[in-house]
Amino acid sequence: MRAPVSPDEEIFPSLLFLITCRSILTVRASRATIGKSETSPDGLRDLKRDALRTLGFREDSKLCFASGIFTVDHFEGDLMRKHIWFGSSKWRRIAAASLDPTLEARCIVVHIAAASNDLKTAHGLIRDFWAKPKLDVSLSCTHFSDRLIYTYKDWGSEPHVFDVFFQVLVELGMLNEARKLFDKLLSYGLVISVDSCNFFLSRLASSSDGIEMAIKFFNEYLEVGVHWNTSSYNIIIHSLCRLEKIKEAHHLLLLMELKGRLPDVVSYSTLISRYCHVGELQHVLKLIEEMNSKGLKTNSYTYNSIILLLCKTGKLSEAEMILRETLVLGVLPDNVVYTTLIDGFCKSGNVPAAWRLFDEMRVRKVIPDFITYTAIIHGFCQTGKMMDADKLFHEMVSKGLEPDEVTYTSLIDGYCKAGQMKEAFSLHNQMVSMGLRPNVVTYTALADGLCKRGEVDIANELLHEVCRKGLQLNVCTYNTIVNGLCKMGDIGQAEELMKQMEVAGPHPDTITYTTLMDAYCKTGQMAKAHKVLREMLDKGLQPTVVTFNVLMNGFCMSGMLEDGEKLLKWMLDKGIAPNATTYNSLMKQYCIRNNMRATTEMLKGMSASGVMPDNNTYNILIKGHCKQRNMKEAWFLHKEMAGKGFILTASSYIALINGFLKRKKFVEARELFEEMRRQGLVANREIYNIFADMNYEEGNMDSTLELCDEVIENCLGGESKYEDT
Repeated sequence: MRAPVSPDEEIFPSLLFLITCRSILTVRASRATIGKSETSPDGLRDLKRDALRTLGFREDSKLCFASGIFTVDHFEGDLMRKHIWFGSSKWRRIAAASLDPTLEARCIVVHIAAASNDLKTAHGLIRDFWAKPKLDVSLSCTHFSDRLIYTYKDWGSEPHVFDVFFQVLVELGMLNEARKLFDKLLSYGLVISVDSCNFFLSRLASSSDGIEMAIKFFNEYLEVGVHWNTSSYNIIIHSLCRLEKIKEAHHLLLLMELKGRLPDVVSYSTLISRYCHVGELQHVLKLIEEMNSKGLKTNSYTYNSIILLLCKTGKLSEAEMILRETLVLGVLPDNVVYTTLIDGFCKSGNVPAAWRLFDEMRVRKVIPDFITYTAIIHGFCQTGKMMDADKLFHEMVSKGLEPDEVTYTSLIDGYCKAGQMKEAFSLHNQMVSMGLRPNVVTYTALADGLCKRGEVDIANELLHEVCRKGLQLNVCTYNTIVNGLCKMGDIGQAEELMKQMEVAGPHPDTITYTTLMDAYCKTGQMAKAHKVLREMLDKGLQPTVVTFNVLMNGFCMSGMLEDGEKLLKWMLDKGIAPNATTYNSLMKQYCIRNNMRATTEMLKGMSASGVMPDNNTYNILIKGHCKQRNMKEAWFLHKEMAGKGFILTASSYIALINGFLKRKKFVEARELFEEMRRQGLVANREIYNIFADMNYEEGNMDSTLELCDEVIENCLGGESKYEDT
């Protein structure tokens, strides 16, 4: 006698079997094929047989009735069973065997599951079909879709079943088959849901080969068939942006609204990001204005893109303003944004602003990585603050961050520029011991350091040794030697080296010729400088703004101010954009000649050309106004430059202090003197004496003695540490 069977062991619970029988009766009635009583023994036997066939089982199966549950027993002992369980409007499939229902039976059960709103079971049944080994995908897909459509006529009442089938094909990467199914269903008047179509679009667009197909599919069914929604448009806008078809993407954004689909934050952010990538700031600002007018809030992704664009175009102040705006809105910028801003400020020479941001990162728990550390270390090295750079380097290592070739090369270059060649070569050796390979930039920095000490021969020996090791020198390395020779006043040997470069390579570039021009300009040989410029142009080399700045500086140093003004006018007429250095050379000469009216006009022209004043501009203007005793204007400029993160040089502080002292403005003078000391800058002996006497007269003996120590250390101990920069 057969032991009782639990529900989980049964092949089909009664409800599934009864549904099948009832469905067969309904079909027979609709076809007028009922010939005998369905309740007679023969009728029940035929009904049982047809139900078993429909569900994919053989006729020799035995139908049992126990406790109100139908079961189907198979007498083949080794044959395992497959189950489908239906309960609480949910199918459960307990797979255990090789007994596989026919394709038609599977499709019928899929329809029944879909009709009962159990799309998860329907999805599983369809997906399991494709798990079979050695399946002919194209042929099987045709058969499956045909059977699913055929059985839909008798068993189907839920068209979402085709959505499920479509989704399974897309999930499995069978995109061609999914497209064929879409077209076949469309021919029957059935349209796949927009969400399923979006899934298809996103999978197509995820690969470089499928982007064009996604756009084509979208365009084909834009007018008929699928009612695309905002998500659909966003997928295609992103696809067009990836293909760098930004105008088409922008056109599609406008088309959305005409079609009654409102763009969302994603729509605008995608387009803004691409415009940022290509540097189209005006389009970015216009789109942000549109977003704001529609009440859409800019997200962190959009803000980050804008900040990166502003940094890329050198608009660092504006980029920081956007950063502040994001923080007010509660959006915390990530490591990439902070690092980009820090790197931008360092490269522009505004290291204090970069350091302020670096410190802010740590306060806000945004973790700096080795790229962030390298950027700020490079900034300190470029401004000669090697103690700060070294301290930060050791902090970086202590946090487990590994410096790379760029980090070491920045430090080596900084020490070389500071004339600390012992430290530079020590770092070079440490770098090699760490398994890092110094590159041509590293050796160029070392050669440059040696040349600046007048050790051009040693630099040449170093480079010859590097060449013997197989490292290929580039034009930058040769430019270092040319520059070293020019600094030593050996312009003839520099020209000889350039001739060798023309023969053996690498050929001299714009920097090589500009270096030689600079040497002639600084020695007042403007005619020879002009000759070098003509040679450079004859060889098809394009002068840079630095080339023209060298000429401008030469004119100004030689007292040829009118020629300098003509050069500036010629640059503007030819569309060659001058920079702050170009204007600074002229303004410095105006200040020397006490012509502050011309200086002010030049500053206005500079601003009108879109050129922002730099640190040197402010220092030139402040010293010029102090010389003319325009202390109110000088004080205003000092506050303005401090607000922008720039710092005064020692000579500018001294000019301001002397100016206020002459006007008996002792409070302002003392404030500036203390600020100067906090900045680590050294005054001259006269300034120290004035404030030492002032403190002594006020009875502040501690301050007096402290200043006396500073005077001895900075002004009397051998060489004065004060540099009038």
